Amino acid sequence: MSKMHAVAVIGLGSMGMGVATSCIRAGFDVYGIDLSDAARQALAAAGAKGTSGQCTDFAAQLDAVIVLVVNAKQVNAVLFESGLAARLKAGTPVMVCATISADDAKAIAAKLAQYDLRMLDAPVSGGAAKAASGELTVMASGEPAVFDQLQPVLNAVAAKVYNVGPEIGKGSTVKIIHQLLAGVHIAVGAEAMAMAARAEIPLDLMYEVVTNAAGNSWMFENRMKHVVEGDYTPTSMVDIFVKDLGLVADSAKAMHFPLPLASTALNMFTEASNAGFGQEDDSAVIKIFSGITLPKKER
Repeated sequence: MSKMHAVAVIGLGSMGMGVATSCIRAGFDVYGIDLSDAARQALAAAGAKGTSGQCTDFAAQLDAVIVLVVNAKQVNAVLFESGLAARLKAGTPVMVCATISADDAKAIAAKLAQYDLRMLDAPVSGGAAKAASGELTVMASGEPAVFDQLQPVLNAVAAKVYNVGPEIGKGSTVKIIHQLLAGVHIAVGAEAMAMAARAEIPLDLMYEVVTNAAGNSWMFENRMKHVVEGDYTPTSMVDIFVKDLGLVADSAKAMHFPLPLASTALNMFTEASNAGFGQEDDSAVIKIFSGITLPKKER
């Protein structure tokens, strides 16, 4: 770690907080950037070297930047509109972990290059629990030298790192295809549980059967548990999948590639968002089904 001491994590949500604490455990000087006072205070209590609501406060000290915000607009805001890119040391690697389109990844990399900064197109998967334990899956593309620079950081935050090649945008494309599966699995899990509710089968029983049978998936097991418990406190929101499945649809359109299942899932999440459930856990997509009674959280 001789050349990698100070790391900034921009975006201290459920994933970013875990990444930041994993970096602290690995011995880095970690700086956390977020608009939330509570998030900054939590990271400071975990041992961060510094926290701020401003991206530029620690720029001169940084050896790497990890960006864990929601979309390309936010990535551009924290890197360029804030003035951060102009203040970073030349050659600083920037690990962009947001789920964005391949075209947006390429455009961001080109802007960073104007400041002599290197980008790793590095979306992640694993959720808050894997982020907190330093066991994320990273699907990344970028020049070999950038992988080498960021290897200590990748060791700290990930259990698996897949090198998709040198072309920026390929990492984002792999993540988009992954999100196709994740979104469809949640949507079809919700459909199955809604049908069980309509048939007056206890949802805890249905959940137990599926999670011990061939129809199970990680997304069903994780998300439909929220339905059984009646708890839609978000770790990933309905609106995240409106965004991500929208990226899936846009990417497929550019390829002239049909996506019948993903298109249906996107419509389901969009309907849930329009019904007022956009800020709830993505399992709340089940609420679009009428004529069923769902469990309520015990008080």
